[in-house]
Amino acid sequence: MDDMGTYLYAVALEQDSAPLEDMTGIVGGPVRTISQAGLTAYVSAVPLTQFGEEPVRQSLEDLDWLGETARAHHRVVEAVAAKAPTAPVRLVTVYRDEAQIRDLLEQRHDAFVEVLSRLAGRREWGVKVYAVPPVASPAEEPAGDAAPSSPGTAYLKKRQASLRTREESWRQAAARAERIHDVLASAAVASHRHRAQDPQLSGRDERMVLNGAYLVDEARAREFGQVVEGLRGEGIDVELTGPWAPYSFTTPVEPVESEARDDTP
Repeated sequence: MDDMGTYLYAVALEQDSAPLEDMTGIVGGPVRTISQAGLTAYVSAVPLTQFGEEPVRQSLEDLDWLGETARAHHRVVEAVAAKAPTAPVRLVTVYRDEAQIRDLLEQRHDAFVEVLSRLAGRREWGVKVYAVPPVASPAEEPAGDAAPSSPGTAYLKKRQASLRTREESWRQAAARAERIHDVLASAAVASHRHRAQDPQLSGRDERMVLNGAYLVDEARAREFGQVVEGLRGEGIDVELTGPWAPYSFTTPVEPVESEARDDTP
């Protein structure tokens, strides 16, 4: 059908892949597989009136649409990852038809195999570190001979002292985050630092100072969690999430923009 595209979720080795019975994906379409060159792609049909290049560009501004799409995408990827080593594909990667998917599997065969071999028996863990603002103490307030002459001056001095304390706290938290990343990276097979999220995206008031992803052997997951526990401390909040499908470690096989959005009639 000319008005339907093929949404790609993930790729696995054909020998490891398994059908996802009754699994539905984006817009409720059934998830199916396409096998080529020893690889299997997990896909579903989507209307190009919603998932063509221009409609997607407009929809990406809609946080509700983006959240719903991301949840459906993630649900399929996690289901595949539960069955086999999996290379997740970037959110909203849409091809015109099955033939383009087969071409992708043929052309990127070696890169997919290399990545899937590296991901076998490993999962991704996320670690976010937040700087916890210090609680103002009476010692910050001037007293005695140093006391300001007016309430306005007193407020300004107190405000300046509070800002200096916060900045120093953030600098210390950022330095600790660097050390935490180094420790976690040494306990992982690979690591990747994402851009720190702003409060609107993280949903937290505290400033994020580390947004790290770590690829960890499944057999060492407990050990990695213990390392994270040992890094908690005053002045920071350490958040551990996972395990996840290894989204952060499949970049070499990500389709390029022109391939993924080649939906021009």
